[in-house]
Amino acid sequence: MMLEPNFWNDQNGAQAIINESNGIKAVVNEFKDLVDIQENLEMTLELLREEPDAELQEELGKELGEFQSKMADFELQMLLSEPYDKNNAILELHPGAGGTESQDWGSMLLRMYTRWAEKRGFKVTTIDYLPGDEAGIKSVTLQITGHNAYGYLKAEKGVHRLVRISPFDSSGRRHTSFVSCDIMPEFNDEIEIDIRTEDLKVDTYRATGAGGQHINTTDSAVRITHLPSGVVVQCQSERSQIKNRDAAMKMLKSKLYQLEIEKQQAQLDEIRGEQKEIGWGSQIRSYVFHPYSMVKDHRTSAETGNVGAVMDGDLDLFITAYLRSKISY
Repeated sequence: MMLEPNFWNDQNGAQAIINESNGIKAVVNEFKDLVDIQENLEMTLELLREEPDAELQEELGKELGEFQSKMADFELQMLLSEPYDKNNAILELHPGAGGTESQDWGSMLLRMYTRWAEKRGFKVTTIDYLPGDEAGIKSVTLQITGHNAYGYLKAEKGVHRLVRISPFDSSGRRHTSFVSCDIMPEFNDEIEIDIRTEDLKVDTYRATGAGGQHINTTDSAVRITHLPSGVVVQCQSERSQIKNRDAAMKMLKSKLYQLEIEKQQAQLDEIRGEQKEIGWGSQIRSYVFHPYSMVKDHRTSAETGNVGAVMDGDLDLFITAYLRSKISY
């Protein structure tokens, strides 16, 4: 396909194919490496059976531990088999009521997801950013670019709850804050969604950065409202209004697709007799900083006391547990 003369006519499409091809090659190469490691481990085990050696046995134990860790990572990749798991992801954070306290919690989650993405070698682009009044954020939209970004991050969709002694409370009282995290796959032309021009309200405004200062002298930022559904998308990452509008339309397409999927899921849940809580009640994870340290996922019961590592982007424990829970049905 890549050798065809017209391959580069559509540069975005060509790049998408190359990214997918590289992702598949990486999986195949990793599988071959794991097979080689397993064969070497089996050979070492046979040698030990024939002639016991304490030093060699210790080395085998160490290599076996490393092999099991690599197998766990490989298994995680294999769990990502749904149609749009391989896509880039759009991540939105929206703090709940609580003013500065919840807005600060939003900025802590922003850092957590940025660190997680960087550790995986994913690219993070800020599409829209609305700073908080005193600290933190009122909302932020990120584009996470990388193979399987959506597949991993779909595990993070829901409400994240923080319990801590507030640094903004002079009385030193304990506060509970909430931030909603929304995750959508990014689409180019993979899906057909009919969006009529007359159903859209388009506004332009000046882009703002952290601290609230204007980062452009023209109204390059774009806000699009889809009137039938009430869905609103914003983009200010580009200096060109046209590019921001194109990016906002991609986001709108993703949100409308996500709405349709959620509607279908709700219908299935109703048929099965399942009733899920929505809104701020649908907490997926609690982060407790005081009176003890713990992060616990309420869907899978995965938990850890290493709060610092989680806030520094170590989320694989929770993502893996969530993905495994989905294949057990």
